This record gives sequence, C-alpha cells and structure tokens, in this order.
Amino acid sequence: MLKLISMISILLVFFFNKIEFDSPKADNSPQTNYKTYCSSCHGEKVEMFVDRQWKHGSTKAELIASISNGWVDLGMPTWKPILKPAEITALAELILNGIEEGKKFRFSDKPTSNLFEQENMTIKLDTVVSGMKVPWGIAFLPNNDMLVTDRNGDMFRVDNQRNKTKLTGVPEVLAQGQGGLLDVIPHPKFSENNLIYISYSISKKQENDVLSSTAIMRAKLVGNALTEQKVIFEAFPYFKTRHHYGSRMQFDKTGFLFFTVGERGKENENPQDLASDCGKVHRIKDDGSIPTDNPYVGKQGARPSIWSWGHRNPQGMVIHPETGVIWETEHGPRGGDELNIVKKGSNYGWPVISYGINYDGKPITNLSAKEGMAQPQHYWIPSIGPSGATFLTSDKYKGWKGDLLMGSLRFKYLNRVKIVNNKVVKEEALLKNIGRLRDVRIGNDGYIYVAVEDPGFVFRLLPVEKGSSKP
Repeated sequence: MLKLISMISILLVFFFNKIEFDSPKADNSPQTNYKTYCSSCHGEKVEMFVDRQWKHGSTKAELIASISNGWVDLGMPTWKPILKPAEITALAELILNGIEEGKKFRFSDKPTSNLFEQENMTIKLDTVVSGMKVPWGIAFLPNNDMLVTDRNGDMFRVDNQRNKTKLTGVPEVLAQGQGGLLDVIPHPKFSENNLIYISYSISKKQENDVLSSTAIMRAKLVGNALTEQKVIFEAFPYFKTRHHYGSRMQFDKTGFLFFTVGERGKENENPQDLASDCGKVHRIKDDGSIPTDNPYVGKQGARPSIWSWGHRNPQGMVIHPETGVIWETEHGPRGGDELNIVKKGSNYGWPVISYGINYDGKPITNLSAKEGMAQPQHYWIPSIGPSGATFLTSDKYKGWKGDLLMGSLRFKYLNRVKIVNNKVVKEEALLKNIGRLRDVRIGNDGYIYVAVEDPGFVFRLLPVEKGSSKP
C-alpha cells in the first residue's frame, strides 16, 4: 500500500513540477528563466534587486560571472551547466533593468497603502517600528515592551511609546548570506529572572577559512543591556557555507527549549546523520543541559540534544497553546516546502524523500514517501518560502481564532491556514505584496504583529469594520 501511495505521489509531483517548471521554459525568455530558476530564492519581482547589497559586484560582467559560476557556499547554485551563455547574459541584463525599475517604487517610510481588503475584513497597518534592514525575530516582554532582532547584528528594545533603543552586549554574529542575528525569545519566567535567548550564526577561523554554525545564547536583560551572556548550544560541525541556519526557538509548557538547525546546504552529510546537529530539531533545558528522556540520549555516536531529524531548513516553529503539539515549517528546494508536526524521534526524510526538485530542475530523489519516514501535514508546490509562524489566540479577528499564521518570503504575504483535525483545510493570502514577511507574533494586546523586509518594518494589524477606516 505504501509503495502504491509513493508511486501516486511521485506522479503527482512530476505533474505539478512539470506544469510549474517545464512548460513555461519553452520560450527561453529571461523573464521565464528568472521565474523558473531564480524566484524561489530572490522573490517574484526582479525589481526588488534594487535593495540588495552586492557583495560580488553588480556590473553586467560581474553578474554574468555570478550566475555562471554560482556561489555554492552562499547557497547559489552554478547555472553554467543549465543555461546557455546567451540566456545568462539576458538574465544579467534583466536584473540590471530591474534595478533601474525598482528605483521608481522603492519603499520610503511606509508602504503605498496601509489598508488591505481580506476575505472577511479589512486590515489596517499600524507602523510600530521602522528603520531596520532585515527584522528576523520579534518577542514580547511581560511589560509589553518588544524585542526585535535585525539580521545585520543589531537588537532593539521598543517600549510602549514606540521608542526604539539599540541594545548593548549583543553577541558578535557572522552577518553573511542567510546568517546573522536571528531569533529571540524570553524565558517563560522572565518576570523573575530577566533571561532571554538568542539564536545567531557564530563563526570561527580554521586555517585560511572562516567557518560558521548556529548558536544559542542565554543572557540577562538589564535595562537596555545584555549581561551574563553564555552560549548554551552550538551546532556541530561548522561549515564554510552561509545558508540554512534554521534558528527558530520555542519553550514548551514544562520549560524545555526547542529550536531548529538547518542542514547548512549539506543535504548528503547532515540530515540523516545522528552524529551531526544539522538538519534537526533539538530539545534542551533552559541552562543548556540535556533532558534525560531525549530520544537519543545514550545512543552511541548520536547527538543527545536531537529531538527529530531529516529536516532541511526549518525557519518557522510554534507550539500549539492548547494541545502542546509542535508545528514546524521548513523550506524545500523548488517545490516541497513543508508543514510538519514534530514528534519525538521522528525522521522527516530529507533528502531521501521530498515533494520538490533541485534548483536546476534535476530530481533530488524519486521517492516522496518511505517506510519509517514521516510525511508532512501539508506541502507547497510551488515553494512559498515559509518563515516565522504562530497560532492566533485572540478574538480580535472574526473567524480567525485558532488559525495558523506564517510568513511567505517568496510571494511576500501572510498566510492564514485553517487546520481541522491536524489537516490543512483552507488557506488565505493576507497582506499581498507587503514584502518578505519574516516573522509573525501575537502581542500581549491580542493583535497580530509582523516583521517585514524590503526594508525593515514591524507592523501591528488592526481589523477594520466594513465601511469604516477606523479599527
């Protein structure tokens, strides 16, 4: 039966991938090549290259070299074997034209409109804080202050009057590629101990190379300063790559800290290897020590903090406030982004099974299911680039309570997911084209807050009655 299901799944994946990836390729236009090969990482609109920092040059010749040869350690494949020289040149010209076009509608202080018409209500954007580059994580303190991480290495405390203050004592980060200052979360007993937890890309030198990994730091927040910093976890091994750090964190009701670590772009080395911390969900105590009931404690050669394995790049995780079930979103390659229920000791299959294909259009595996490997609760073709996620716990949005909310990096919207009996039954795209939506949280006031790139804002979402402009 499982073999039959797997064969059917393979045929469906082939069919949808062929629709998405193969059919439009017939015209070989630069627009089609961009959509086919580039958009899953760089976004649908080439004009947004206007806000990119060009580490390897932005001239036509430099773009051609980057597209041709790639930057594998940064997560960009080599396209020379896939695209003809003329196609690569046309892609470089498209990007250069996109930069010029992007200058015409670059965001300044706020989006062009702060009202979004949704299925059952209108949403008004309330700007809480701006002036950041890539706000990656947001968290709320008991006194309603908000913490915001900026991937470039800054962390801000925003008070009730929306005054933004940069914190001191933040760990040194490797802000390259997808790395930098990432998630932040307060201790469940923050009111008593003032402890917060930070995930970030840590680095070390090895001969002539700079290697990096995912680390978790615990620190005490005193005013606007971090003190008593202590690294309580660092993922081994370190790599030269600068992508797929994972890094979402969640405390459960018993005070254990769960967090994700991506496979660092080393799918053939890490996710299926219990001796590696990469491509895993981990569980530790609040001081970094290992719970004795973790599934691989005492197993020779296995990392004792591992809770689940076979993950690719999990950038969203939330624990259901009522059931305690851990939900996780992770990036697939081209197609195959997943929504998983994370269970103790489960193997989620990457790269042995997948509903996606490689960035260059070649298959990663011919299996979408295998005995002993967990299936996702839901998957997306094409990829949406799922990021931070949370469950809506308040009654402020009619008909939405209990829904799962997650950001879409690729298509730049907030995804509202209705789940019944652990199955996705409906999705609605909210805030279309708002920007790369990196994180979503529910504030102490019951409102939804989102962190958006292009450039960096945190917005509060206010529901507006039909026919009114006021919340």
